[in-house]
Amino acid sequence: MIAKYIIFIFEDMPRIPLTILTTLLSLCAWGQPRTDSLLENLVRRHASPNLQHVLQHPDSFRYQLIYTQIDRDKRNRPHFRNYYFHVDADSYFNPASTVKLPIAVLALEKLHELRVRGLDRYTPMLTDSAYNGQVTAYTDSTSENGLPSIAHYIKKIFLVSDNNAYNRLYEFVGQQAIHEKLWARGYPGVRIVRRFMPLDEEGNRHTNPIRFVREDGSLVYAQPAAYCTLPFDFSKKILIGNAHMNRDEQLVHAPFDFTKQNYFPLESLQHLLQTVLFPESAPRSQRFKLTRDDYRFLYHYMSAYPSEADYPHYDRKQYFDSYTKFFMFKSGQREIPPHIRVFNKTGWSFGFLTDVAYIVDFKNNVEFMLTGTLYVNRDGVLNDDRYEYETEGYPYFKEVGNIIYQYELERKREHAPDLKRFANARKDN
Repeated sequence: MIAKYIIFIFEDMPRIPLTILTTLLSLCAWGQPRTDSLLENLVRRHASPNLQHVLQHPDSFRYQLIYTQIDRDKRNRPHFRNYYFHVDADSYFNPASTVKLPIAVLALEKLHELRVRGLDRYTPMLTDSAYNGQVTAYTDSTSENGLPSIAHYIKKIFLVSDNNAYNRLYEFVGQQAIHEKLWARGYPGVRIVRRFMPLDEEGNRHTNPIRFVREDGSLVYAQPAAYCTLPFDFSKKILIGNAHMNRDEQLVHAPFDFTKQNYFPLESLQHLLQTVLFPESAPRSQRFKLTRDDYRFLYHYMSAYPSEADYPHYDRKQYFDSYTKFFMFKSGQREIPPHIRVFNKTGWSFGFLTDVAYIVDFKNNVEFMLTGTLYVNRDGVLNDDRYEYETEGYPYFKEVGNIIYQYELERKREHAPDLKRFANARKDN
């Protein structure tokens, strides 16, 4: 088993395609959960009794954790080293809202590919309906002008993980394009086949017609309804739990079937966030085609708090600063120190909690990534909204995050990072 590896990728160096690298690493792991002694020992050494309990039951809690060290060279170029704790691509977890991250990025990229004059992320976007179960979206009371747009949907995705915003961007990008673009960039195991609304497999293949208009209602661009013809491999059954509640809120004494649900391996999540935040660390063929302004926009809202937005305006009691910041802060500490910023995307559903995060301490010049997932469902019943998020899930992420943060505060670096690019992202644009 490979304990650790370092990826150095620069403009003037040969590049190893992500697909080849991932395959080689998977082969070296021999199909077993990958664990590095540095990360395991670090977490176990500082774990509270509650955290020790979780760590002692990997099959029940289905935890996986990736800790990414970042070291800069004298030219401020980042070098990444991943450490793993019980990471297994064959161990399914429901990615929930983490799939909103690539959809937001792909939506921005599609705007540029369309090359339509007058079409940008702020252009009003009207969603029509053309298939059973589809919904329309012609207004948005939370936006400043009362109209929906790509930009506004992305804001809501990162500020509060809004499901409707994800659904509309899923429809704009299209199920087929989502997979063709992600697979081509080296994420063959990713499957994003569902909106967060009651549609079956066929309904999710159909996506709505969409119109972009000027504020006076005149047409800028019309996108017809689309249908995905790609085949998906659902041959591997994924059954979890002892029982589940069906759509009629009836208890079914059988595991919940995740076979045709979304799927996003943890290593893919980590690498995708790294590619978005550090595009220079990926081969050009695997970078997203975004402008500097796109990146500034993404970084701002990936790290922003609900309280920092005027549109939408959120109730701070319900949507506190750490509402979507699991590592270090979610449980108990609702206000985040001003010198720390978390660029991330979380997801929570069916008892699964997941966070993919880049954490920056501007005061102490500390930066690192943490990507993790955990399952909390003591009674084994899924879809009943009775999960131990508050008592076991969020405390796990807070404690693990702080263990790694304290380690990072003491870890020696040859070169202090210049973090101005991310510091500037705190400014609205």
